[in-house]
Amino acid sequence: MQSLSLFGSARPESEDSTSNPYFRELIELPRAELHYYPRFHDPVRATELLATFLEQTPWRQDKIRIAGKWMDVPRLQAWFGDKRSSYAYSGINLDPLPWTPQLLAVKSETEKLTGQKFNSVLLNLYRDGNDSVAWHSDDEAELGTDPLIASLSYGAERKLELRPRDRSLGAKRVMPLANGSLLLMGKGLQQHWQHQLPKAPGLSVPRVNLTFRYIHSMA
Repeated sequence: MQSLSLFGSARPESEDSTSNPYFRELIELPRAELHYYPRFHDPVRATELLATFLEQTPWRQDKIRIAGKWMDVPRLQAWFGDKRSSYAYSGINLDPLPWTPQLLAVKSETEKLTGQKFNSVLLNLYRDGNDSVAWHSDDEAELGTDPLIASLSYGAERKLELRPRDRSLGAKRVMPLANGSLLLMGKGLQQHWQHQLPKAPGLSVPRVNLTFRYIHSMA
């Protein structure tokens, strides 16, 4: 399947992308909403947050079962949130750690920008280019029928790939995610598209990714 850059179809809402954290690129995807804020946090703030998350997060190494064998997930992760915001995927159960002041501050900024409420966040640490996440959609039942997810990037720029579940919707897309950026994954995306972060051979710089979510109680 042919790959296309997402930025060829972006429609900027403002010309001041270097100083305005609310500058947004509207990414056109069939049957999905995707919004990109390349400068949500300036480089200084992004670097400070990266250092904080690297040093203060109780990272965990989870395992998944593949072809009958237990293997390390190719990244480290941590789950924070309100009480009763537990989350599970691929056989991994995540009970929320209490919010930190830094995460609450970023959550508040993200909610102000998006107009959405979030009660949890998944932190992923990609230690270098050998760490990755395979093709998937965030469509677990506790996320609701059409979840909205805010994805923030700190550290190394990595390329996010998206592919349609239905090939009639077009080709695979490739999107670089910059340090300090926010990608808002909106309506239709998890239903009609999958995404992955492939390995980046030779890369030695870490990346921390925050994905804010709203967990619906399954009780």
